[in-house]
Amino acid sequence: MATDTVAVIKEDELLEKLITARAQILREVRKVIFAQDEVVDQVLISLFVGGHSLVTGVPGLAKTLLIRTVANVLDLSFKRIQFTPDLMPSDITGTDVIEEDRTTGRREFEFIRGPLFANIILADEINRTPPKTQAALLEAMQEGNVTVQGETYQLPRPFFVLATQNPIEMEGTYPLPEAQLDRFMFNINIGYLSEEDEVAVVSATTSVQDISFERSVTGADILSFQRLVRRVPVADSVTRYAVRLVSASRPVSSSAPEFIRRWVNWGGSLRASQFLILGGKARAVMNGRYNVSVEDVRALAYPILRHRILLNFHAESEKVKADDVVRKLIEAVPEPSSGL
Repeated sequence: MATDTVAVIKEDELLEKLITARAQILREVRKVIFAQDEVVDQVLISLFVGGHSLVTGVPGLAKTLLIRTVANVLDLSFKRIQFTPDLMPSDITGTDVIEEDRTTGRREFEFIRGPLFANIILADEINRTPPKTQAALLEAMQEGNVTVQGETYQLPRPFFVLATQNPIEMEGTYPLPEAQLDRFMFNINIGYLSEEDEVAVVSATTSVQDISFERSVTGADILSFQRLVRRVPVADSVTRYAVRLVSASRPVSSSAPEFIRRWVNWGGSLRASQFLILGGKARAVMNGRYNVSVEDVRALAYPILRHRILLNFHAESEKVKADDVVRKLIEAVPEPSSGL
């Protein structure tokens, strides 16, 4: 019993530390980024889960600035990779070069690490690089290592990829296939600000700025937060609700509503169900709770499902968006009668 009590005390302390870390990160990010608390929370949820995120928005909405600011606030190594049509896999993973020992004259291959060897990677405009280079990044995301010339090199932990893409100017781009989009936990949409918020941004960014960040969250903290999140209990009814929500998004499912069969070619995968529960756990502890609610699942359904629902011609002709489908799904799938 004494051991169990100590474990509970340590978990409570870790929970308080996570809540404090979230508040501190939000406070620091607000020095630069205005009115984007929900977006920052989604970035933190994926970080505390150990997932990766895709950030989508038209040019000029501070996607890159947001990611760079979050990285600056955390005491983690950070690298930005600008994806271009001529970028090769070795440009991001690293490559072997011949080095000569000046004392012996002997030549040997030495591996020179690429920019992927950092805790936080900003993959800027990922849809502007060829599939071969995209695949190298996605393999690193999935495996946590890279393989060069038959040798495997472990990436640092935590390892977190934030990729950006613009929904316009699609000419000359290489859209990610659905199977590769599924590797991203979230597709985070950044929209236009309200008039008041835009006035605040313009006023702040057109005057002298001298901003310094307080860094208090380390890589070890992030790894401990990830372990804490996975220990959060979930009621069977909430897990079943998440699974039913994802299952209803698949046209082949017997539980799929009529609008899914009409508008959707392909629905959410098993990863979607897993991320709904993992994300729900992170959202719960970030709000000081040790239990996951149906509301946690519903709140994360949009960023988790919007890039996993493949719309067909009927949806496009009727100007239906993925978020419209998710909203109707939430309305159509009944909340469990028991549980939280």
